[in-house]
Amino acid sequence: MLLAIDVGNTQTHIGVFRGDELSRQWRASTDPRRTGDEHALMVDQFLSMDGLSFDDITGVCICSVVPRTTQELVEMTGRYFRFPPVVVAPGIKTGVAVKIDNPREVGADRVANAVAAHSMFPGEPVIVVDFGTATTLDVVSAEGEYLGGSIAPGIDTAASGLYEATAQIRRVELKAPPAAVGRNTSAAVQSGLVFGTAGLVDGLVERAVKELGGHARVIATGGLAHPIVEHTHTIERIEPTLTLVGLRLIYERNDDEGTD
Repeated sequence: MLLAIDVGNTQTHIGVFRGDELSRQWRASTDPRRTGDEHALMVDQFLSMDGLSFDDITGVCICSVVPRTTQELVEMTGRYFRFPPVVVAPGIKTGVAVKIDNPREVGADRVANAVAAHSMFPGEPVIVVDFGTATTLDVVSAEGEYLGGSIAPGIDTAASGLYEATAQIRRVELKAPPAAVGRNTSAAVQSGLVFGTAGLVDGLVERAVKELGGHARVIATGGLAHPIVEHTHTIERIEPTLTLVGLRLIYERNDDEGTD
């Protein structure tokens, strides 16, 4: 069994694969202060909920945008699983060529997303919109080349900045209001956040599709995708486990023995 760990700035997404099947998944808050032993305790508790233990795991694959957490997870894997993990980093085999000015700048999660997206739509250009701490757009060519993308503030990040910078605007639930023209402050803020983010995404996707020659498949992922995607017209569907699937594929390309 493969343990796949996707560490974002806000949340950590953990999954267990039995072969190609994602059999269980969990989300936890990302805390850079967490030690390797604390990560082990958290993972052990998650596994035990499904009747599993460390001994059932035969491989670990990690992608992380938090360097301190990456190191602690590597140490945790060696100490508790007694083998080294596959860490998505420059030099790892992914099957996707990174065609940007400095390939080392690309976040590991974005590479994993590109790998999974290309496997879903081989021979077609694909755009992945990831709704997280940042809203990112990643473009993969029909040949499986990572061409680059866009980075914008995530909806929660934008909301936090708005609340911190204004004295009279309070936090609102991140959901769409009844109409774009808000009749009160809460509805107006929801309109700006939800419809504004949807409009931003549609605009970026349309520009990217035009640069690709007028055609691309467009999919979304990320913990904050659901409130936004239904209000876009460019996104085909949501793939909530896209990054974990990418980790499984990368692991398989870097493990000669395979995983049960």
